[in-house]
Amino acid sequence: MKKRALISVSDKTGVVEFAKELTALGYEIISTGGTEKALKEAGLPTINISDITGFPECLDGRVKTLHPKVHAGLLAMRSNPEHMKQLETLGVNTIDIVAVNLYPFKATILKPNVEFGEAVENIDIGGPTMLRSAAKNYQDVAVITDSEDYTRVVSELKSGGVTLDTKKLLMYKVYAHTAAYDSLISNYLAEKLGIEFPTGLTLSFEKIETLRYGENAHQKAVYYKDALTGAGVLTGAVQLHGKELSFNNINDTSAALDLLKEFDRPTVVAVKHANPCGVGSGASISEAYTKAYNADKISIFGGIVAANGIVDKATAEEINKIFIEIVIAEDFTEDALTVLKTKQNIRILRLKGIKIKDTAKNAVKKVSGGLLVQTVDGIVYDEYTVVTKAQPTKEQLEDMKFAMSVVKHTRSNAIVLASGGATVGMGIGQTNRIWAAQQAIEHAGEKAASAVMASDAFFPFPDCVEAAAKAGIKAIVQPGGSVKDKESIEACDKYGIAMVFTGSRHFKH
Repeated sequence: MKKRALISVSDKTGVVEFAKELTALGYEIISTGGTEKALKEAGLPTINISDITGFPECLDGRVKTLHPKVHAGLLAMRSNPEHMKQLETLGVNTIDIVAVNLYPFKATILKPNVEFGEAVENIDIGGPTMLRSAAKNYQDVAVITDSEDYTRVVSELKSGGVTLDTKKLLMYKVYAHTAAYDSLISNYLAEKLGIEFPTGLTLSFEKIETLRYGENAHQKAVYYKDALTGAGVLTGAVQLHGKELSFNNINDTSAALDLLKEFDRPTVVAVKHANPCGVGSGASISEAYTKAYNADKISIFGGIVAANGIVDKATAEEINKIFIEIVIAEDFTEDALTVLKTKQNIRILRLKGIKIKDTAKNAVKKVSGGLLVQTVDGIVYDEYTVVTKAQPTKEQLEDMKFAMSVVKHTRSNAIVLASGGATVGMGIGQTNRIWAAQQAIEHAGEKAASAVMASDAFFPFPDCVEAAAKAGIKAIVQPGGSVKDKESIEACDKYGIAMVFTGSRHFKH
């Protein structure tokens, strides 16, 4: 039988060169639509798919490759005499190479205001079917979904034939490709139909790079991005300087971004081991950095700095006074970049749209043997109730909102003290709330007296109020909801502390 290759691709990168090589090796090229046109314009002989099937394309091209003469040629096992005899009886030629990639469904749904009907029209039917047929018969058919594999296939053909190992790898790529494609479709439909938690969860992520190691040197790690990422997310950042990012760099920077997006004012967030160690808001990025740095001058060393504006030369000079792993910002002035780049090991990341809120609706956490999925914690609090005799001042209310925005992104049990748009003390990841309060107060020192206290969850006992009073704190914000709320309220009234209940808990485990 004649050697034949079926080529029908949306992404035409390298396809003309590939087809030229196959033609030179004696293959007949079967093609359709735009691919056929491109090959003919390059002077390559092609056979239209309708000449193979004996049936014209119909329904605006919806039906063209769904035909027994195509799929029999793909699925016939060459080592099975009965299969080959049936092909001869039916007048069907084998197809030995398939190069197919699919309608651009992803590109379609990423377009602004795309209509549902247009998205559905870009769901490929014939392409995945051909790929799956060819991949199932991997022993006899080399099936290509990635243009990067054209060179490898041609090289092996010139050396006697595509090896079985390569065919198995190509088979794997087909099923990975079609699985991701179907996942995009199902997730798009779930979103449009308002299906929040589907019965079967499929996720589609694309590999960015293999990392040097994971959290520790003995762990392997890979960096993937969501196939449908929007603007302002970490995977869209451009690295301007420094060595490659590590697993921990990426994880910590993501934590910094999550917190940074809570603020509209110029804000700088410093993070260490995925926890904030200093947060400051001000009239400028320079002022915000100074506040974040002064919040914890020790922990910021070797940490991540994230800014939701443009880093100028003055700010860069301050940053360079200590060792910082990463600076990520909306942008940098040229003078700032010149200053920062004098540090060889600092990683500099530019992220346009850094203030844009993440559009992800669900958060996923791996557990033993499964996943936990929940809606994103998308609020700080919208309403509050003053539950004490003392009333908070306007300035205290502003600091409460600021502190609760930070405590929301701090490992539980968590207490954050804030004053004047800056954190002054943090109690992070403690196994009881009083320890978190004591840690935050100790870190704040004398600054505690001018600060408000924010808690990620209710006070189970009045001991946190007692500690706050001893430190001179005059205002507290917490969710409320404890069976002993009354005791905490009475303690606040005793010490003249204003306390606000928000009704919104922010555990972060």
